[in-house]
Amino acid sequence: MTVLNLSFAACGFAGIYHLGAVGAFLCHGDKLLRSVKACAGASGGALAAAVLITAPDRLEQCKEFTYRFAESVRQQKFGAMTPGFDFMLTLRDGIEEILPTEAHSLANDRLHVSITHSRSGKNCMVSRFSSRDELIKALLASSFIPVYAGLKAVEFRGQKWMDGGFTDSLPVLPVGRTITVSPFAGHQDVCPAHRGLFNTRLRLPNMTILFSMENMKRLNQALFPPSTGTMHTLHEEGFTDAVQFLKREDLMS
Repeated sequence: MTVLNLSFAACGFAGIYHLGAVGAFLCHGDKLLRSVKACAGASGGALAAAVLITAPDRLEQCKEFTYRFAESVRQQKFGAMTPGFDFMLTLRDGIEEILPTEAHSLANDRLHVSITHSRSGKNCMVSRFSSRDELIKALLASSFIPVYAGLKAVEFRGQKWMDGGFTDSLPVLPVGRTITVSPFAGHQDVCPAHRGLFNTRLRLPNMTILFSMENMKRLNQALFPPSTGTMHTLHEEGFTDAVQFLKREDLMS
């Protein structure tokens, strides 16, 4: 079978969709996963990819953290930007809780994290990690949105970095076929069906989505998490869309 990769789009709190898709791959996609060489992602997509590569047995724990994290942001008067609320520390605590001790070894050459250099604005794909802490810093860098998540960019290997979604929101790896996953309706392999009236496209860094009210709503939800009920619906949608993809591609197991 052709070498396959999985790539998860940058999408903030809408990344609960990714966790649904990951759940479907783990439950029904053995045939797919046996052929997957690597996973890639930016921001929330990088976090989902990291869980699949290094801690698939902690998927439920990751989902529970995502719900708690979203609730903590919703409780703030100004969301993540509320003075005194440390968005990045909360995220780091969650990553620390989920990633196993040997996460960096499991991730080497199998996890590709999209990050953006703060000064030059250039993209960098990181796939080698000397320690668990270095892996965590790469994931934090890929999730850092200036002002929204804090004022100080994440330091990684002596330089400042920010959200990989600014420069490559849906990485495509050079070897093999990259299967793309996105909570936004578009032309990705795993994504919601388009429910808009027009076929106008909205171009994001290395990702094109359809211009629709539903996608505009989800772009907003990426930064301002919706209710737990809505997040649960997104999670279920990710699971269902991934199962449909597996059936369509004859990758069910």
